[in-house]
Amino acid sequence: MFAYYAQNCFWLLIPILLMNLLLMGKLPRMYQPEAFSKEIPRWIVWGENALRTVIFVLPLFMPLRIVRTGQMTGFAIYLAGAVVYFLSWGMQIWFPLSAWSRSRLGFMAPGFTPLLWLIGLALVGDSFYFSLPHSSWIFAGLSTAFLIFHNLHSWIVYSRNSEFQP
Repeated sequence: MFAYYAQNCFWLLIPILLMNLLLMGKLPRMYQPEAFSKEIPRWIVWGENALRTVIFVLPLFMPLRIVRTGQMTGFAIYLAGAVVYFLSWGMQIWFPLSAWSRSRLGFMAPGFTPLLWLIGLALVGDSFYFSLPHSSWIFAGLSTAFLIFHNLHSWIVYSRNSEFQP
């Protein structure tokens, strides 16, 4: 019985969390917590953290089964999204002084590229345990709401730093 519940979509978050853990310290200074979190309005921080918690807990209640076409498509989107997300970090780590990395779009890429792997996760986890009502749109909507707060946060960080301005 435990094995059944242990096969949940949270496993798809493990590579993302490991990448974040292993690479966070290699990102440029503006991504480090002391600079990135400085003087962000509380309502943004609360919204971002509350929604982040929800989208990282919900997959624990979503069975990981890739048997239907929609789930296979979702897994492919998840994989592609994870690669794009990794590359968005890689650009900041490997080419921090490039025009891309110093642009608003490049700086914010690690904040908006998760949309891909989160949509993939929403499609893979097409049900909940315990017969809870489910719609992939719920997870996708919560993920989008989180990313709105997260990207607003990134926008503020980019905007207030003169090192990015021409």
